[in-house]
Amino acid sequence: MTMKTESAQALVVERVFDAPVETVWKAVTTPGQMSRWYFELADFKPEVGFEFGFVVQHAGNTYDHRCKVTEVAPQKKIAYTWRYHGHEGESLVTFELFREGGKTKVRLTHTGLETFPKTPAFARENFERGWTSLIGDSLKDFVENRDREIFLSREFNAPRELVWEAMTNPKHVAKWWGPRGFSTTIETMDFRVGGEWKLTMHGPDGTNYPNEKVFTEIVKPEKIVFSHGGRREGGSRVDSVATWTFDEIGKGRTKVSLRMVFPSAAELERVVKEFGAIEGGQQTLEKLGEHLAKM
Repeated sequence: MTMKTESAQALVVERVFDAPVETVWKAVTTPGQMSRWYFELADFKPEVGFEFGFVVQHAGNTYDHRCKVTEVAPQKKIAYTWRYHGHEGESLVTFELFREGGKTKVRLTHTGLETFPKTPAFARENFERGWTSLIGDSLKDFVENRDREIFLSREFNAPRELVWEAMTNPKHVAKWWGPRGFSTTIETMDFRVGGEWKLTMHGPDGTNYPNEKVFTEIVKPEKIVFSHGGRREGGSRVDSVATWTFDEIGKGRTKVSLRMVFPSAAELERVVKEFGAIEGGQQTLEKLGEHLAKM
């Protein structure tokens, strides 16, 4: 990835993705997909004149973004104004897509940063870090792994701190982890980066499913990432990387999202057919909600 300035005002981030233009275009113009890697949007339409907004909470501050689409060239370019309600300044964000064989080069250009308040919150460095992370990490991960992931989410009437406790305290986890009809024995849960988490799920037919996990990222109380290796006793091993995120969506309410990325699309298909992974994940989230109600 390269990041450069075309002028004293313009911020440019470029990245080449191993995904076709059609896939990337949908990712940057479809509200359901944008909410996965970008920001939570109530609606979005790639139409000139369409207005949209979103709110970001950061470091105790609220940033109310207001935007309006100004240019659309399907599968090639989309641009929209970008400002903050209650603050001076207006800028322009442009996404450009270029075919490179079966891959796509994305160029993000943000101009007009100098019109924002001259305060630390609106420092250019913040925009550089933000766009580099969004384009170079989040969007890349999303478009390149769409065909080998399971994504599930559920909203709970419980504060984020309580949900975090239910997810990180083994005494609680053992009471809700796994699909309906399963029970879980936790052998160890060393909740730290590099720590091991070993458990065995016991199926309703008496079959055991040993699991070994290693925590690779912990951002309290927002995100947990761990590698996963599991199997049915006597069966072949299943590997994936799981990411759990916890978002506040209102007073006393939390949205939990679960994403599992498998080594290949074929492996994902096998896990879905052989283990009912999607239904099992949905039931696990349902059981979490039932346990939160008891807590």
